[in-house]
Amino acid sequence: MICDRILGKVSDTQFAGLEIDYVDVEWHEAFSRLHRKISQMGEDVGIRMGNEVLKRGLNQDDVLYADARKVIAVNIPECEAIRAAVDKDHPGQIARLCYEVGNTHTSMFRGEDAFTFYTPYHEALLQKLDQLHGVTVEKVWKKFDFTQALSSAINNHHH
Repeated sequence: MICDRILGKVSDTQFAGLEIDYVDVEWHEAFSRLHRKISQMGEDVGIRMGNEVLKRGLNQDDVLYADARKVIAVNIPECEAIRAAVDKDHPGQIARLCYEVGNTHTSMFRGEDAFTFYTPYHEALLQKLDQLHGVTVEKVWKKFDFTQALSSAINNHHH
């Protein structure tokens, strides 16, 4: 099957009571137009989005297909991430944290509060951020939510 548009969200009333089959789209693939995937229930799914996906991206629970019985929706799986928490007594370090993450052209996401941030994991960045005074970092598993993205960089370019 070929899916070429987003029909809504799983939570929309028109999909109530339908079986949900998810297709995994990794966070770094979410802004690509073309995909070929196998859904969690074994369905062969081709995704061919228009240019709007380049700005909007595919998000958790976006419905790509629906019939009278089921929907196929996007699942953004958890991945390794860096959780960076800036000490409240060092708010100036937020700018330094943003600079260091931005310098690697890596995406950054809001955390639970104004002092917590997430970014995709890579060891060199973890080590660099661990050296920042007033910043505590740890490697965690995280499901990225693009509504919480702080940066427009979606690639995972490293220096």
